[in-house]
Amino acid sequence: MLNNIKPKTGRLLISEPFMSDPNFKRSVVLLSEHSEDGSVGYILNQVANVILKDVMQDLWEADNHIYFGGPVAANTLHFIHRAYDKLQSGEHIGNGLYWGGNFETLKILINTNALEESEVKFFMGYSGWENGQLDQELAQNAWMVSDVSDLDLIFGNDDEKLWRDVIVNLGPKYAHVSNFPIDPSLN
Repeated sequence: MLNNIKPKTGRLLISEPFMSDPNFKRSVVLLSEHSEDGSVGYILNQVANVILKDVMQDLWEADNHIYFGGPVAANTLHFIHRAYDKLQSGEHIGNGLYWGGNFETLKILINTNALEESEVKFFMGYSGWENGQLDQELAQNAWMVSDVSDLDLIFGNDDEKLWRDVIVNLGPKYAHVSNFPIDPSLN
């Protein structure tokens, strides 16, 4: 294992620097569910070429970016937020983060500008692992695991920097990994 932190709901998966799977290359995944049945998460740093009002016409002012959450059910819309005080719904996944919630309330909050873009993040599709699959990938050093240290990183829009920052936050033992080239043959 690249590090000894175990995956659990609310933690981050950070792809190893040379991952060949294009879905997860240099990705940071927030685990919204992790149990003996499997894991579900959302890629935080792969913005899609669409904004919220493009997929939901009744959100006429919603310029929120939509992210590629993962290759599973890519035609579904999901969200995480840090605005429980406003939404009064969602499943707490740790550290002030919530998964999902009442979508009708969310639409009202967005249309009345009562919810900041930095309080919610939207995803098309999700990432999923069957029971034992993520453990196998961790044993193969495909992922590092981290706690969420800064919610502003999670809800920020600097997608390229997120992967590096999360690795650096693991400590000096891992910081050098953030400087590895995307293609090691170019080194």
